Amino acid sequence: MKTKISKLFYIFLLIYNVAIAQSNKIHVEIDTTNIRIGEQFQYKILVNETENVIIPKLENLKGLEIVDSVKITNINNKLVKKYILTGFDSGAFYIPQQQIFIKNQAYLTDSLLVNVATIAVDTTKIKKFPIKSILKEPYQYNDFKHYIWWAIIALLLIASSIYYFRSRKKKILPEENYQPEIPAYQEAVQKLHELDEKLLWQNNQTKKYYSELTEIVRNYIEKELKIPALEVTTNELISVLNDFKNINSIQTDDKTIHTLKKLLEESDLVKFAKSKPIAHQIEQDRKDAENIIDNLKPKKEIAEEDVE
Repeated sequence: MKTKISKLFYIFLLIYNVAIAQSNKIHVEIDTTNIRIGEQFQYKILVNETENVIIPKLENLKGLEIVDSVKITNINNKLVKKYILTGFDSGAFYIPQQQIFIKNQAYLTDSLLVNVATIAVDTTKIKKFPIKSILKEPYQYNDFKHYIWWAIIALLLIASSIYYFRSRKKKILPEENYQPEIPAYQEAVQKLHELDEKLLWQNNQTKKYYSELTEIVRNYIEKELKIPALEVTTNELISVLNDFKNINSIQTDDKTIHTLKKLLEESDLVKFAKSKPIAHQIEQDRKDAENIIDNLKPKKEIAEEDVE
């Protein structure tokens, strides 16, 4: 008899110790046990461990629904998993025991009871409204499709008419308004004279002077020789001109190409290295620019002049 009592005592002690161990490891909380239909409440699982912990999804809910699940957080060396729950049926519902794994050992949480009550409605105070008429279906694309096509056709006709009358108006403009394009050589010479009249370097605007001077030369080369001289570097431009000279597609000499390279390099020094050439050097660069324009022409143009 004593043996049986002793065994029961040890079994009870074992169960008690397991229960104490579980209560020390895991704990569950809710912020209220009584809600009304549709109200939300918070359910938390707290684990006094941070390593090798697995908290499965909340399962076996009956009469209650999960609204939101918050990511597990570590607060004061405790893992906290939060859920937002609600209920849409009146009655008493249990949040059943949940199985938590800590270092490959299973622990069970306590089950909690939640009462969901209905909302009392005083029907005597409800305002009554007349019966509404049948709602029409919302408009869809197919309802307006033919109108859209007609609108597109009308816009195309208007645009075509405007284009026609504008182009016709340009054709009937008087010939005295037509300004023929100035040849590249004449344009370059004209711009050089205009640059002289600005007196830029004489007024300490040397950088601007060299910028405009080399732009005039580069613009002439681009229009006359069909080379993108305004977009390439000095070395790239000189390399292209040497190639053109070697295949006799332009009429020039080594001295002119060398002078051009020297002028462009001097301009780069003034613009980017803050070089300050003296008056004699600036005047010589101005003469070099005009000589370059005079001695750098397409091969066909020179051939035509020789024939004349």
